[in-house]
Amino acid sequence: MSTPSGSGEADGAAPTASTYYDVYGPDAKPDVVFKEATSNSTLNLQDVQGLVTWVIGDGILPSWVFIKNKPLIPKVILLYVPGLDAALYMSQSRLLSSLKELCGNPKPVLASSCIPDERHTIDALLTCRVKRKRDAQASNHSHESAGGKVSSLDDLKDVPFPVKYYTLSAKDLEDNGYPSSLSGFVPTVPAPSGSCPHEILALDCEMCVTAAGFELTRVTLVNIKGEVVLDKLVKPANPITDYNTRFSGITAEMLSDVTTTLQEIQEEFIGLVYKETILVGHSLENDLMALRISHDLVIDTAVLYKYNRGPRCKIALRVLANKYLSREIQNTGSGHDSAEDARAALDLALLKIKYGPDFGSLPSFSRRKLASVLHESGKKCSLIDDVGVLDRYSDASCNSIAVFSDDDALSRSMKEVKNDNISFVWTQFSGLISYLLKRAQDPEKLKSCVAEAIALKTCDRKTARKRAKDQTCPELKEILSELDKKIRKLYDTLPENAMFIICTGHGDTPLVQRLKKMLNHGEETSESRKNIVEALEDLQAQAEVALCFCCVKH
Repeated sequence: MSTPSGSGEADGAAPTASTYYDVYGPDAKPDVVFKEATSNSTLNLQDVQGLVTWVIGDGILPSWVFIKNKPLIPKVILLYVPGLDAALYMSQSRLLSSLKELCGNPKPVLASSCIPDERHTIDALLTCRVKRKRDAQASNHSHESAGGKVSSLDDLKDVPFPVKYYTLSAKDLEDNGYPSSLSGFVPTVPAPSGSCPHEILALDCEMCVTAAGFELTRVTLVNIKGEVVLDKLVKPANPITDYNTRFSGITAEMLSDVTTTLQEIQEEFIGLVYKETILVGHSLENDLMALRISHDLVIDTAVLYKYNRGPRCKIALRVLANKYLSREIQNTGSGHDSAEDARAALDLALLKIKYGPDFGSLPSFSRRKLASVLHESGKKCSLIDDVGVLDRYSDASCNSIAVFSDDDALSRSMKEVKNDNISFVWTQFSGLISYLLKRAQDPEKLKSCVAEAIALKTCDRKTARKRAKDQTCPELKEILSELDKKIRKLYDTLPENAMFIICTGHGDTPLVQRLKKMLNHGEETSESRKNIVEALEDLQAQAEVALCFCCVKH
């Protein structure tokens, strides 16, 4: 491609938009042209992310959209607006008039799963699938041969994702049966000011069978060096009917002089495991149930190493240890060694942290942070979001800007988009999803939502859409109106030829998750279970259809 004389490209400088004017002409403008829809044209979230890497990185040409005069686009702004599904947008399009005015009709996007999780949705947008290097597929090497033991999390430098990336989301915890807000359970507490709590500990417990079911008989905690920091036997509150020695390794002789109660071990445990401590283990929901302790910061190797037969099937710890650590465990015939099991789970987690979330899987592609991939293409990024998102997806190359409200996010985004050195800006407006979360926890509002969903099932589509529009409460209308104003303000600040992508990710998942919890726990409601199940099916299908708006600022 020829370039204008004096453009500076010959000196090794990166080409600017003006570099291409001899080809496209001084009046040329970039634009977005959606290709004609086909029967299988529904997008997924990776398609949206792929558009970003195609426009300003070294991505692959998308099949669903044509970008006219692509080299003239100086930057891409990706705005994430969770909670806005197609049905809500269609019923309240007048309140969201800026979206159609600026971007035209949206493209439907299939959510990340049948019940989308906020973290998984953001993950799909802020990570890239890149071809895995052959030397990075050290699937069967032990942790020791892959780089030696670590003594603290600070030793884990230059890893693909931060350690907290691998902790379970709120939905993961619920789906895998972790105790939360259950009566009689003791929650972990924040570490005292000025203290230095353990950053990460591995846990394994052993249980025996009593008249009341499985009860705790041994608890072991291991630190990141593999050193035991707690290993105690516990006397069950009820008479033991089966010591379960084959699996637990516990015998009558071992417990004969033990006086430590569950309450005493709980007090000692929460003095070591604080709310900020990452707890590692294999199917830890069972251990925490036995301890009757709730803790939200968990890395579960039974979830990390997925089984190809579905999420409900989990690979045994001994199988994982043999395959990835070349280590034989649980093979003595005299029961499990809880310290050995805890160390195995810890080392398996460290392998994932060192090599990335796709370690141990067969595909030739692995995930990397979008910011890192764009940096390698010479593009600088700004991520503007809450601290949790920044911790997972930012890196040293990008601007990480923590915000605590939509107003703050808008203000900081309006500044960042004016920075000529920034090629990609990510931000989130979370006012809508925050409202939906609160509504799902309000018993009266939840009851109203369910009744309305059941009533809509008896209407034809036109009547249902009109009813949905008319029944929208003033509070939600105000939130949507404010959202529209913020989108307009952000667009007005964009430099000429900037690409603006708005992705909603999913719809009202808080309502879907709340209804599923009601059904699973058998909560009493004024509606029949049959009606709730039918309403849930419709609400879930509705929440799965997200939207992608896209335009170029002219």
